[in-house]
Amino acid sequence: MAVPTLYEWIGGIEPLRRLTAEFYRRVPDDPVLAPVFAHMAADHPEHVALFLAEVLGGPALYSREHGGHPEMVRHHLGRHLSETMRRRWISLLLDTYTDLGLPADPEFASALVGYLEWGSRLAVINSVPGASVSEQAPMPKWGWGETGGPYIPKAD
Repeated sequence: MAVPTLYEWIGGIEPLRRLTAEFYRRVPDDPVLAPVFAHMAADHPEHVALFLAEVLGGPALYSREHGGHPEMVRHHLGRHLSETMRRRWISLLLDTYTDLGLPADPEFASALVGYLEWGSRLAVINSVPGASVSEQAPMPKWGWGETGGPYIPKAD
């Protein structure tokens, strides 16, 4: 049996678009995150959906259309992100995820939270003064099993 990618498991790009659209709709009401995203471009949720899709094993659209991981890192340079901001970002994103009724199985959730922890910590590291972009930085690829968490097939 072939192990599906996390992208396939969540249902492709549409659930990720719903997630990022709803998450960024909620951001202006959050006192911690609102200032961080005060000047966010209208297409930001779509860019994040494409990035997450690629990280989770979907098509490389973010890399082709927006510059890959080096470009994502570049967006965090000089932002001075704090641990409080990072934790609130994860918390609001996971609340949004749950509210949308996206896959709640523990194996998928474990893999997703693992990536969000890793990626958000990297964003904080890249937001401090003196951080730089490695133009050769590969796009992260997240999965389960040996590359992430356990994979247990859905019951029929």
